[in-house]
Amino acid sequence: SALVRPLPGGPAFTPGEGPEELHAGEGEARAHTSRVRATEPAAVRAALRDLPFGAAVEHPAFTWDFSNVEDALDFVAAIQAGELAVEWAGPARRARTVTAKNLSLRVTSARDWLDVQGALDVDGATVELGALLAAVLAGKRYVAVDDTTWVQLGAELGAQLAAVAEVAEGEGSGTEVPKLAAPVLEELQAAGAAVDAPAGWDDLVVRARAAEGWEPELPAEFTATLRDYQRAGFAWMARLSRWAPGCCLADDMGLGKTVQTLALLVHRASLGPALVVAPTSVGFNWVREAARFAPGLRVRALRGADRRALLQDLGPADVLVTSWDLLPRDIDALTDTRFATLVLDEAQAMKNATTARAKAAARVAADFRVALSGTPVENRVSELWSLFRVVTPGLLGSWDRFRTRFAVAIERDGDTRRRAALARLIRPFLLRRVKSEVARELPARSDVTVEIALSPDERRLYDAARATFVAQLADDAGPPEQRRFKVLAALTRLRQLACHPRLLDPDTQVGSSKLARLLEILAELRAEGHRALVFSQFTRQLALVREALDRDGVRYRYLDGETPEARRRDEVDAFQRGEGEVFLLSLKAGGTGLTLTAATYVLHLDPWWNPAVEDQASDRAHRIGQTQPVTVYRLVAKGTIEQKILALHDEKRALVQGLLEGTGEAGPLGTDELVALLSAQDEGAVDEELQG
Repeated sequence: SALVRPLPGGPAFTPGEGPEELHAGEGEARAHTSRVRATEPAAVRAALRDLPFGAAVEHPAFTWDFSNVEDALDFVAAIQAGELAVEWAGPARRARTVTAKNLSLRVTSARDWLDVQGALDVDGATVELGALLAAVLAGKRYVAVDDTTWVQLGAELGAQLAAVAEVAEGEGSGTEVPKLAAPVLEELQAAGAAVDAPAGWDDLVVRARAAEGWEPELPAEFTATLRDYQRAGFAWMARLSRWAPGCCLADDMGLGKTVQTLALLVHRASLGPALVVAPTSVGFNWVREAARFAPGLRVRALRGADRRALLQDLGPADVLVTSWDLLPRDIDALTDTRFATLVLDEAQAMKNATTARAKAAARVAADFRVALSGTPVENRVSELWSLFRVVTPGLLGSWDRFRTRFAVAIERDGDTRRRAALARLIRPFLLRRVKSEVARELPARSDVTVEIALSPDERRLYDAARATFVAQLADDAGPPEQRRFKVLAALTRLRQLACHPRLLDPDTQVGSSKLARLLEILAELRAEGHRALVFSQFTRQLALVREALDRDGVRYRYLDGETPEARRRDEVDAFQRGEGEVFLLSLKAGGTGLTLTAATYVLHLDPWWNPAVEDQASDRAHRIGQTQPVTVYRLVAKGTIEQKILALHDEKRALVQGLLEGTGEAGPLGTDELVALLSAQDEGAVDEELQG
């Protein structure tokens, strides 16, 4: 309530109310005044004009109710700092601002963690560090000291404590912070916090600060000419190798992650052997590129029945290249060697932390780890945890903590603050450049969706199959995982029917409208002198395309997961030399690690759930070395599951953008959502499902 007291020691009144004439005091101290009551309300409002009432509700007689505690405390802090007289009906409340100088911390060092205990001192009373961190995680600006006193965390202290809270584990006065996050504690110390810690606790910080100003030179033995952004990528990795356990180079596909990393391997060659883990289809490219640009490295492919003999007597400049499939089989033998550098190419291969691949990668002993991936996040936030668990152990904490703090908040609740916090946390250890920013010399890329109407016979087959699958699933009351498997199987069959009826029934006489349209497009491109890559997830569909191309006398190259490595290399080289007008590739085997810039057109016969996988495949042609504009065609059967898959692509792209660039949101599809895609009969229904 706001009141006026016309005479010192006299009664107080609501502005504009009460007697005009007032007397107070005794004897010579007696005083008298005449109130001008009509002017009092305006004068009081002028005196209150700069006070922060926030969302307080005003009632008659100059009375306000605060329902929001933080608004009330803002008001208390303001009247404490002002000149208005304040009287309390009960105990006086205090709200004061504190800084890092009020904070005391005690730090002890463990293997990957710093154990931090501490408290905030407020006139002899204390607030435990855990309470401070919980407050900033909840977005609060005030923390209770006792029943009558609150402290407001200054903007700088609040930001510093939020940085600690984002990486901290534990409750109460004891908190664990990853050693990699030591800079956040050092910032508190620099701001005035008293830190009791053993000598050298901040050695990592010292080394990190020293590395910031270091400009590494490209090794003389490295013969490639790097673009400016590639030199910057090499320098970034080299700096981190001086103090961090690892990093993730997440450049857009086609920007030369391999050549940047080869420069790092040459730079670190004298420190000991290196291990490169890559998809089988990409391994030969590492051997070839190393021979071309890093002849001083002794690069050998770890394969064959006697491959473990290669692990003997490894030394500086030795580089072994193995595959993601062989890594779990050889991990016991590999752990006998400590590698100076571990390179994990196409690191999304370990996006599931429970797989043998991810577990094996975590067991490799290495001084510095480099994850390479143009798609470090494809579907779930958990993929980041799995990746960084290997390259920067401890940074993201335990899975349970990460799931609660980040995964659930981002995917289920759409918490933009948590998403931004996670992006800040990984930013020092992740470098991502996109083509539009750093490779402006690349020619334009155009994306075209080619809609294809199914023939009446194809439509009858498709609609009948869809109705059958929907009816079967409606009657299915089995376990959730079993039901999800059945839904995915049904969706796969519909995707096959949308491509070619023979993928579901090899004996059918019904033709494929999509195959017919593909042949028309290829004929037009060949007539104009263009060459094309054709991708499909279904090798049986590629077989049908091969039949048609053989019948038409079209020269083509072919590659799928069964193609031996030596033959893969020959097929790629032949196409690049001009031997073949069309290159048929399976999406899984040919979508990464290949340079096929002889093609200027890319055709996707069937859309995949994740657009990043398609983009990787398209970038076999649209990458450094391409001098012509590239056109990407997506052949999509109208009124089928294929159109619904394309509708999901925007959500998937938003997830990647949100975590790596700070905007957007998306989560994985649940079984019910998959069933909805299967059941929706038209695009309007699909839109309703997606919006719901």
